[in-house]
Amino acid sequence: MSKIVTREIDLDGRKLKLETGRLAMQADASVVATWGETVVLCTVATQPLKTDLGYFPLSVEYVEKYYAGGRITGQRFIKRETRPPEEAILAGRAIDRAIRPLFPKEFTNEVQVIVTVLSFDGINDPRVLGFIGTSAALSISSVPWAGPLGVTRVGGKEDKFIINPTLEEIEHLDMDLLIASTRDKVAMIETEAKEVKDEVVFEGIKEGHKQAQRIVELIEDLTKEAGKEKLAISPLAEEIEKAVMEGVKTEAKKRIEAALFDTDHPWHEATANFIKAELSVQYAETLTPQIVSGVFDKVAKEIMHETVLEKGKRVDGRAMDEVRPINIELDILPRTHGSAVFERGSTQVLAIATLGPLSVSQTLEGMTGESTKRFMHHYNMGINPFSVGEVKRIGAPSRRDIGHGALVEKSLVNVLPSEEDFPYAMRVVSEVLAANASTSMASLCASTLALLDAGVQLKNPVEGVTAIQMDTKLIGLSFKIIEEALKQGKKAREFIIAKMNEVQPKAGELSKYAPKIETIHIKPEEIGLLIGTGGKNINGIIARTGAQIDVEDDGTVMISSADEEAIKKAVEAISGMFRTFEVGEVFEGKVVRIAPFGAFVELTPGKDGLVHVSQMAPHRVEKPEDVVSEGQTVKVRVTEVDRQGKIGLSMLFGTDIKPESEGSPRFRSGEAGRPREGGSRFGGGERRDFGRGNKPFDHRGPFDKKDRY
Repeated sequence: MSKIVTREIDLDGRKLKLETGRLAMQADASVVATWGETVVLCTVATQPLKTDLGYFPLSVEYVEKYYAGGRITGQRFIKRETRPPEEAILAGRAIDRAIRPLFPKEFTNEVQVIVTVLSFDGINDPRVLGFIGTSAALSISSVPWAGPLGVTRVGGKEDKFIINPTLEEIEHLDMDLLIASTRDKVAMIETEAKEVKDEVVFEGIKEGHKQAQRIVELIEDLTKEAGKEKLAISPLAEEIEKAVMEGVKTEAKKRIEAALFDTDHPWHEATANFIKAELSVQYAETLTPQIVSGVFDKVAKEIMHETVLEKGKRVDGRAMDEVRPINIELDILPRTHGSAVFERGSTQVLAIATLGPLSVSQTLEGMTGESTKRFMHHYNMGINPFSVGEVKRIGAPSRRDIGHGALVEKSLVNVLPSEEDFPYAMRVVSEVLAANASTSMASLCASTLALLDAGVQLKNPVEGVTAIQMDTKLIGLSFKIIEEALKQGKKAREFIIAKMNEVQPKAGELSKYAPKIETIHIKPEEIGLLIGTGGKNINGIIARTGAQIDVEDDGTVMISSADEEAIKKAVEAISGMFRTFEVGEVFEGKVVRIAPFGAFVELTPGKDGLVHVSQMAPHRVEKPEDVVSEGQTVKVRVTEVDRQGKIGLSMLFGTDIKPESEGSPRFRSGEAGRPREGGSRFGGGERRDFGRGNKPFDHRGPFDKKDRY
């Protein structure tokens, strides 16, 4: 049995423990990281490649298990974990972006990192723990790596910092900042914020770096006892003839400069791959694709260094603080709810906004349970290979597409109108039509404009940071570079926002093609009555009116339809179910059912009253059918409303009124007939469904929060 090595510290009031030597011993390295009662297993595996791919084959998988949160999935037919949820993909991408730059470019082995969440206590974030465990596993592995990294989550509230807040605390913060750091630099930053000042974000980054050093020291201590000898690597040029290396450098420089400074055909993300592929074929007899790629990257870095740092110019000739030309078009698609095209230089994004009732909000399921979100942003570039001039097979959205989509979503979610002010679900799709850097930024701008075009009242102006995603191909960035980047970023975004405001300063009218929504409120205890057994009542209203009805557990009822008349009818139907009736009120209603003792007349949708046979005519009536027929419209007068809400009616007016016959006798035992569907079994009152014991019931079980129909 392997030696078990453990290290632990107190991390903000909760014990953090790193352990190796107990689980997953066939992996190159494995670490079990525990924080409170959250536990993750982080493994590293590596193997030589049979074929040189021309790039470093690193994969990071973050795997959530339902059992970690003590759950069995709510899906009816699938009870095992299948494809990872979006949050897990984003967690894996974040870890990948932090660790990737720390591998030497000369290392060509395939490396796979798997983070498996084994236990989740609902307090300590398994994503942060996964970062820490991954850093520890790579540090003790045989894989060459310039770590360790320390990871800190910094919460912000009213300009005060909370280090490594619990998941419950995060819900109430103004800023959620995640920082991955080496001893002296910052490797990765992720931020979601509610318009926080740039200066506060920068101070949070510095504080996060400071706090991360305790993690770095903990991992270094673990590595001293448990670390393996690192695999040997050779510099790219060690075994290659000098003449060959000089030749490929010269050729690479010529190709790169020609592409970089070509004003007719701007550089895009696929250009580098084209050049590398051509050079790999040209030097196939003497150089591997990996070596060609390394030479290319080195030459490109030298050209960029000379152009940017020494000449103070970008490759397209712009000054360092100059923004590419911007072009904006709105409302270009006739039947969508909102649309916009945003162009910045050679990057072009078409965004389309669609509005819907809250019933179409996305349901998320994972080890933490189920939740919903009403704003969704989807980014499409991988399925648009023409955007970079490539020919590719179209498949499912890539991890990159999911990541960029989530970044824009995170940037906008805190400036959307509240659900109370704007009870809509919103989906925006960003179609990247041409890519030449900053497609995620262009998607954010295009999405903002599309939402405004659809009539969504976004907060304006936005006065601070709502999201940051930063990583680098270097081992890390200094505070000086980060501070300058924040300053330049603020200046650039203020310029871009001003351009956007020139075209669309505020939200337009709600699209005529978008569904209209009206909200009414009922008492929570009346929800069961509105729904009825098996949804009979509410589904009946939906069928009659064509409107969509959503019910919240606080009694909020949202009626939506593209047809305003349908909304009106549904509102009348629901309001009628819960309105109060006064003696003396007069209605014209339809006879909905005839019983031996009288006729039931619909006063408002969902509310019936009983006209006793004695109140149908001045003379004696033997049978109700002698006076009325089902479906007939009759004029009636309310004569009584009892404590249970049962309503007595009369068809007698003026001198025909017989006061002595008006009253309770018509409700004597035996006079109650079988109710029509959804109605009371007694004369009048709500159309309420009863189960055994005269208690309302629904065969589906208790009414769930945000139940949709």
